[in-house]
Amino acid sequence: MALVESRFRRLYAVLFSIFVLFGTSMTIIGATLPKILADFGWSYTSAGAVIAAGAVSYFAATYGAGFLISAIGAKPTMLIGLVLEVLGLLFFAKSPSVLINLLLNAGIGVGQGFLELTVNWSTLRMEKSSQGRAMNLMHGAFAAGAFIGPFVIGILMQQQLSWTLIYRLIAVLFAGIFVLITSLSFSSLGKDPGHNTTSGRRDLLKHPAYWLGFFTLLLYVGVELGISNWIAEYFVVTYKASPASGSFMVSLFWVGLLAGRFGVPLLYRGNRQGFVLVFMSLLMSLSEILLSALGFATPNGLTLSLARGLAFLAGLGCSIIYPMVVTRIGAAFPDTQSEAVAFSTMGGGVGAFAFPFLMAALSSAFGIRLGFSSYGLFSLAVVASNITLVRLTRGK
Repeated sequence: MALVESRFRRLYAVLFSIFVLFGTSMTIIGATLPKILADFGWSYTSAGAVIAAGAVSYFAATYGAGFLISAIGAKPTMLIGLVLEVLGLLFFAKSPSVLINLLLNAGIGVGQGFLELTVNWSTLRMEKSSQGRAMNLMHGAFAAGAFIGPFVIGILMQQQLSWTLIYRLIAVLFAGIFVLITSLSFSSLGKDPGHNTTSGRRDLLKHPAYWLGFFTLLLYVGVELGISNWIAEYFVVTYKASPASGSFMVSLFWVGLLAGRFGVPLLYRGNRQGFVLVFMSLLMSLSEILLSALGFATPNGLTLSLARGLAFLAGLGCSIIYPMVVTRIGAAFPDTQSEAVAFSTMGGGVGAFAFPFLMAALSSAFGIRLGFSSYGLFSLAVVASNITLVRLTRGK
């Protein structure tokens, strides 16, 4: 069965390619973190500040994009985001200056926020059913990009090439996407009919699912991107892996996400989407807790192999949480999708902003093993939040 109507297939394909590059742009800083720390002489606190700058601009942009889509349309909002991505990635890591890179990453974050919201909103409007398969596959593109970026970085380092090449390459590819988007029409996606009405907004704000979507993605994105941004350094310090090997661990984590985001919508045809969401949340949490506990064991070949397997399973558990939460929120608020999804997505951005500070502070004070273990605790909160969300949106 087709995921979207035939008239939307070209647009869906281009948005799919945007999310591949979007996924790459979101993970390359984490994958290059050991080299950034070594080559630029940054502390964990400085690195956390640069990562957080991108996150705070990202979450502000996702929420603002919800209103921008209503005011000027999805296409102009997306084009602005693409311009910011191109400029930011062209110049990031050209200088060791913390301030310069912090500002550049903030610009990249705004572009990411605009792209995230416009692609999510557009996919919801193109979806033929309420099962969320088109959204899951779209976020599978994100996972594919998140895998490709760290994998290429590992190859660059093995070949003794500059790790900064990945930033320039992605900038060029985003520029190509900009040209494609200018030739496409978004008018058939329509607008949210209740977005600017007093009753529509009042109904939105008083529904607990509106607030829970924000809280759920705040916790989830904090855990997901926290693992992605720090797992390379975690493996280098804990298991004495090389920087190249640590970079491949980021890819392995995203291979798990990739497998789930493509596998679940293609293989699962049932209607128990809520059960799948909770089950995968439990898998994510258990894998992360075991991965954290294993870090306190004596490093050897066996513990390293087990850790690699748990990194994959943690990614697999994470895979469908974000797209399923977005789909449930979109279905619960059909007349105000742009603002409802924007608010939930902003929660994810807040998590991406706050968790690097937490991780940097814990790692600086107590070591990266304890810092990384904090994600196990927060993963349990993700499980509880998803269970509550499923109950609140049942039948939507």
